[in-house]
Amino acid sequence: MGLELPLQPGQTQLDEEEKEGLLIRSISTQAELNEAEQLNVQEAVQWTLKRKHKADDIFTEAFVRNLHKRMFEDVWQWAGEFRKTNKNIGVDKFEIAVSLKQLLDDGRIWMLEKTYSPDEIAVRFKHRIVSIHCFPNGNGRHSRLIADIIINHIFQDQVFSWGGRDLGKKGEGRTQYLNALREADKLNISPLLIFARS
Repeated sequence: MGLELPLQPGQTQLDEEEKEGLLIRSISTQAELNEAEQLNVQEAVQWTLKRKHKADDIFTEAFVRNLHKRMFEDVWQWAGEFRKTNKNIGVDKFEIAVSLKQLLDDGRIWMLEKTYSPDEIAVRFKHRIVSIHCFPNGNGRHSRLIADIIINHIFQDQVFSWGGRDLGKKGEGRTQYLNALREADKLNISPLLIFARS
């Protein structure tokens, strides 16, 4: 197909078969792809605002997949499908379903037992799901939206600001975000919690 997608730090490369899943054949640049994806993501955000999602729905594989599908279904044929290739980050492709099930169970327990504050439950969930890296593309945006859904729909609190910047673009905001994720990888969740509300 010839679609060249230069990587920003922290992004994963799509393989050629995944690129073939692009539904809008006229897209030829990263900027065009970003615009199409952003329009689709905005539709998914509107969908989340129009209905109330309960914890019993949110902490399910079906919801996780459906949310990704709604975010990218107008752009990628494989939207909502677990990745079939290994990437430079994330669990092995064969471990996605099991790792996600463990996270969903943990999320329910954190909520029921009030293991952490509401912000920390949502941010920990976000960090773990992006670390699993369920999908070929869009994992960061998906993880941030699901954290927003958890904090807003389960805990009736304001969604996160995530630094108030476009985290897909190279710059100070993305650098702070990636540094906070790396700290969370080392079990220090505080920088990511602070960044989420900055």
